[in-house]
Amino acid sequence: MPVPYSAEDFDRIFDATILRRAQSVIALGFVKDVELDGDTITGAVEDMDGTRHATSITPEKKGSRISFAERECSCGERGCRHLAATALAALAKFPSLRKAEPKSLIDTIIPARDRTAAPPPAPRMRPTGRRPRAAVIAPIMPESPDPNTTVLDRPATPVLRLRRLHAPDEFGRQRMIDVLTLDFDYGGVRVDGADEAQFIRVKSAGQIAFIRRDVAAETAALDALRPDGFVQMRVADGKSARGQRVMVFRGQEAAAKWHHFVAVRVPELTALGWQSSIDANFGPQLADNIGNIDVRVEDADTGSFSLEFGIEVDGERLPLLPILEHLLARGGIDAAQIVEGEIITSMDDGRVIKLPAERIKRLLAVMGDLIESAGRTAEKALVLPVGAAATVLELEDVLTTSWQNAATIEAYVEKFRGEPEIIPVLVPPEFKAELRAYQQYGVDWLQHLASHGLGGFLADDMGLGKTAQTIAHICVEHAEGRLTAPALIVVPTSLVANWSAELMKFAPHLKIVVLHGMDRHERREKLDDVHVVVTTYTVLTRDIEEMKRISWHIVALDEAQAIKSPEARATRAVCQLHTTHKLCLSGTPIENNLDELWSQFAFLMPGLLGDRRGFAKRFRTPIEKNGDPVCRMQLVQRISPFILRRTKAEVATELPPKHTILRRITLAPDQRELYETIRGTLYETVREQMAERTLAQSRVIVLDALLKLRQACCDPRLVKVGQTHATESSAKLDDLMDMVSELIPEGRRILVFSQFTSMLDLMKPRLREAGIPFVELRGDTRDRAEPVRAFEAGEVPLFLISLKAGGRGLNLTSADTVIHYDPWWNPAVEAQASDRAHRIGQKRSVFVYKMIAVDTVEERILELQQRKAELASIAFADAGSLALSADDISFLFGAPDAEREAA
Repeated sequence: MPVPYSAEDFDRIFDATILRRAQSVIALGFVKDVELDGDTITGAVEDMDGTRHATSITPEKKGSRISFAERECSCGERGCRHLAATALAALAKFPSLRKAEPKSLIDTIIPARDRTAAPPPAPRMRPTGRRPRAAVIAPIMPESPDPNTTVLDRPATPVLRLRRLHAPDEFGRQRMIDVLTLDFDYGGVRVDGADEAQFIRVKSAGQIAFIRRDVAAETAALDALRPDGFVQMRVADGKSARGQRVMVFRGQEAAAKWHHFVAVRVPELTALGWQSSIDANFGPQLADNIGNIDVRVEDADTGSFSLEFGIEVDGERLPLLPILEHLLARGGIDAAQIVEGEIITSMDDGRVIKLPAERIKRLLAVMGDLIESAGRTAEKALVLPVGAAATVLELEDVLTTSWQNAATIEAYVEKFRGEPEIIPVLVPPEFKAELRAYQQYGVDWLQHLASHGLGGFLADDMGLGKTAQTIAHICVEHAEGRLTAPALIVVPTSLVANWSAELMKFAPHLKIVVLHGMDRHERREKLDDVHVVVTTYTVLTRDIEEMKRISWHIVALDEAQAIKSPEARATRAVCQLHTTHKLCLSGTPIENNLDELWSQFAFLMPGLLGDRRGFAKRFRTPIEKNGDPVCRMQLVQRISPFILRRTKAEVATELPPKHTILRRITLAPDQRELYETIRGTLYETVREQMAERTLAQSRVIVLDALLKLRQACCDPRLVKVGQTHATESSAKLDDLMDMVSELIPEGRRILVFSQFTSMLDLMKPRLREAGIPFVELRGDTRDRAEPVRAFEAGEVPLFLISLKAGGRGLNLTSADTVIHYDPWWNPAVEAQASDRAHRIGQKRSVFVYKMIAVDTVEERILELQQRKAELASIAFADAGSLALSADDISFLFGAPDAEREAA
């Protein structure tokens, strides 16, 4: 027999405040799993935030007193509300624990008539969007009237009543709060929706009658309120032992939710036939007057500035930043309460304010990444690096901007405002070339940025002379006496010879040193009188500790997409260099995703695009996944002052046309049979792997399978079955030989590109057999200059080039025909290769042939390129990269068209 006790025994260990809080904890349904093990009572009690506390308390009789010396709670306190609530709840649940003492505290919780068993627990506060464990009107007890009594059936009309009651708030404190009660009107007879009676007793024609409750209609009414997110609770009303059921809103947005409910939902429900009444004292206080919304800009520490946001409410300027943070934390504009074009939200003092939705939407789009990445002062201002100055221009379109003690940042922002005035500069006569008009403008633009301490991204189309413009820019710096330290040109290894030759050609007066090879360390020690240093990304990465100790006047990155990965060693290396002016050169800044753009600007203009996480949230995800045009335009506006892009169509109008021709080839029967065998076998393997792993985990297997299919299209000998070649028939190689045998006698000069060097090896015996002279360039070619010289001199009519080795850095304007033997995923890479011939200096039309095997993965690659025309350059183009989904993979491995039609 457990030791009995009463609530009065608690007076010695719990004060009155704790006991009142314990009552609220029980009333709100936060006591869970109360158990009795011998004399020990255990339980679990939750807080408002969902934290669960384990409790244990043991009553012990000591003479005439009851002691609770053995008591523990995981919160660490021995006199807490969790223990008190556990002890009170145990009294309610286990009659054997209760002393036979009347009028104890337990009487205020459990009426005497209900003490034979534990009462149904009050539903825990929960949004009505989730169905509670016990039905709201349940269980309605059957109360059958006398069989001779009249039973009436009348429709149930829901009645909303909005009022204020004295009840516990979400922290258990008793106060006046806004509540909703739901009653039902049966032909003029109103009944509390929480009343459990099945029948309503009324007088009809002087006689007693009963109205039957419409349970289905009342339940449907409760269901209609569930999406509003109410929390349900019971409060004492003196009429019902269980108290009155009310619905409330909880949380910081409670006031705004009430305002939205009254403004939107009540009229909607009234239109459906519901009745409603709103007491005069109901509802949150609404701010009467919303005035100016502004931002104050001020210089902060060196290299930073602050933004302090304010809003005028009822004649008083208050901080706006907490309101914006609150909206962002709740999900931004998509989760906001919007009524008639205004956002309804709450301030810290409980007042409801209305803000213009469209204006706040634009402001939140700018603020999101700033709040996340900026430092913060005690005055609720955001502290930002000076590189983020362009943000102020975006804010000016939304807020009133005032400058206070902001001379430095204001002058810096002026650099980004409107179209800059590009002042022409004089290129010194030592520069041994005549610049075209657009190239002169490029040099002027580079000089403009350098004079303001800004970096630039020269993104001209390939063949428009980015190298020449950069060398001319260096020559101007030298002529003006500003080249007091060397200019560093960082290039891919394959372009070292090209840059060296161009520098000697255009600027023979400048002293040049190449840091490449085993003896580079000796040359690096002797840079005092050197004007230009050329090195590679690989060397820079290896020697970064030495290179970062050198002060450079200019650091220019050619083919800047080499630092497109933020985690790459080359990216980390270039960001450690110390320089006065930074320059990126690339015709394709983005090949796959916007992370590449962020990486390049992290070097070029640190801080301009925020931190990586903020950039992904603000720009990359909305643009790449949702195609958000507003975010896209904001990103374009932010980077456009630092990117100069001209296409050949715009400036090189003298270039002859380029014609692209798809040459479709039908595989030979034995080659087709091999292809289908490989396709069926590998697709089965791919599907099994994708079923067991995620698509990302299966990526290597998928790409390897696709590689084998593409090799089978090129030449079956590239794919080995066992230890032997499956077949030697190659319809594509036969067709290539037919093409070159016909074109060369016509005087055509031909570039043949393949991504497979092993395919080039299979071409060479056939060419020799046909007596066709050729030269070759691939990744392992040591002397790149010789094959280029021989081809440009007209010594051979055919140039075999691997796509990776020859896709950039070559001028082959003597060629007028380009043949792509196999398609590549990214059309921009193919375009780069084609432009080895279609560039300034070309006098003849250029014909580009793409050899495609019909009804194969090659044909499907072309279709995917067209269907998935995603990001190639956010700033200036709309070409695409290829991101494969599960459906895309199924499409690539699909059966031939003829086979599908037959099915």
